[in-house]
Order: sequence, then C-alpha cells, then structure tokens
Amino acid sequence: MTRLKHKREGLRLEKSKEVFSWVKAIGIAVVLAFLIRTYIFAPIVVDGESMMPTLQDHERIVLTKFGTSIGSIDRFDIVVFHATEDKDYIKRVIGLPGDHIEYKDDTLYINGKKYDEPYLDEYKEEMGGEPLTGSFKLEEVSGSMTVPDDHLFVMGDNRQNSLDSREIGPVSIEEIVGKANLVYWPIKEFKIVK
Repeated sequence: MTRLKHKREGLRLEKSKEVFSWVKAIGIAVVLAFLIRTYIFAPIVVDGESMMPTLQDHERIVLTKFGTSIGSIDRFDIVVFHATEDKDYIKRVIGLPGDHIEYKDDTLYINGKKYDEPYLDEYKEEMGGEPLTGSFKLEEVSGSMTVPDDHLFVMGDNRQNSLDSREIGPVSIEEIVGKANLVYWPIKEFKIVK
C-alpha cells in the first residue's frame, strides 16, 4: 500500500511540475510579447490616403520602435508620430535638423541641392505635366529658414491630399513613435517599405 501511495504522490508531483513548467513558459511568452510590442516592433494600420501610392489605406505594416533618435532617422524614412493626443500620422521624412527645404517646379531642393524622389514617379505621371508638389520654401510654411534642432520636416507621398509639415510645422523627435519597415497585409502587397 505504501508503495502505491508513493507512486501516486510521485505522479502528482510530476504533473504539478509539468503544469508549473507550462505556466512559466506561457508567462515568459506573454512578457516577451509585451516587451517586444512596447519597445521593439508594433503592427499598425495605415489610416487614410496621404501616403499613396507607397502605402494604401488599411494596409497593415510593421513599425520599428527603436532607433527613433535624430541620428538614426534618415532622410526619406517613413515614420509614425503623435500628431495630436488622439491621432498618429504616417509621413515621409524630407528634412532633417538644419536643412533648408524648397520645392520649385515640382522638384525638391535641400540646402540648394536637387533631390530625386522616385517614390513620386507614379503620381507625377498621372498628373500629366501638372505639378504634384506646389512650389514653396520652408520659411514660407514654417517661418523658419531651417528645420529646427530635434525636429523633422515630413510630407505625405500623396502631396495633394496630405496634412503634413507644410500645415502642422516640423515634428519634434520626441513625438516619433517608430519607423515603417514592411507591409505584411494584405499578403499580396507584402513588401519592404521604401
């Protein structure tokens, strides 16, 4: 009888160790998922048409949350930032701190140097010779000759349908949530974001 009792206790102990092991594994997975989503990657849904044709309304993208300091954001990266208390915007970085921005004859000039914007080619073709981006100088839209320290000048790729730094001014680096990396849904649109 004692042997049987010891065997049952051993089985119970084994089962409780197994249950504890599973609970521990699930707990670690939940904590890791929370940490990854909070500090490293996050899925977001594109809301609106301001980044067309690069990003479509309702596409789902992966956002990288680390590397959002001034030194790690490059010109032409696509970033998500807190535009208001309740709303985040997704736009392309055009100007970095200290840059002077000018659009003339539908062409971007940064610090007097001409830059190509191949991500706009599709829309420019559709415009049939009409300018996609109206001419302006940074000082005309922001009151400043250069992009302020710790700020970015951002614009949507759908230049005629985008609320961006031309209206809201340069965006503080503190408001940056992360950088767009890839579209993962719909699956047929899977791509690295450029």
